[in-house]
Amino acid sequence: MDFLGYRPPKQLRALFIIHYAPLLLIIMLGPLTYMCRYWYNTRFWELPTPMLPTVVTGFLIFLGGAIFFMKWEIFWDRVYRGQLVTDGFFRYIRHPHYASLLIIGVGLALFFYSLLALIIAIIAFPIMAVSVIDEEKRLLERYGKDYEEYMKRVRWRLIPGIF
Repeated sequence: MDFLGYRPPKQLRALFIIHYAPLLLIIMLGPLTYMCRYWYNTRFWELPTPMLPTVVTGFLIFLGGAIFFMKWEIFWDRVYRGQLVTDGFFRYIRHPHYASLLIIGVGLALFFYSLLALIIAIIAFPIMAVSVIDEEKRLLERYGKDYEEYMKRVRWRLIPGIF
């Protein structure tokens, strides 16, 4: 797959699939749930919760995740240049990019009022956790003692108090 003469490396393509495929599925399943609800008069894949509070909560969670993602992008320039970033959101969790994608996924699933999309968002967590663990091995190789010290200071990888 070439885009303007650029072919991403194999590892980058794999990371894209791991990180963004669940989010893209959620984005597609939301409208499909809506269409099934109205075209086929079925509520099988809807969440068993009151609709309005769930949709509003989902939108607010999505909005928070999107803001979180945009704030993370501010640090991307330094990460891209190979610097170990330990300030901003990195003071609280070691992988804010992955965390923001999970937050966005859950928010969209609730916003779309889709049980199937929420299941995919939940399944995305262990998939991303494996990716995070693998990435930390590479970060330890690259930054050595500095990253070890950072790992001791910042315990949580994705979700404070959980992982």
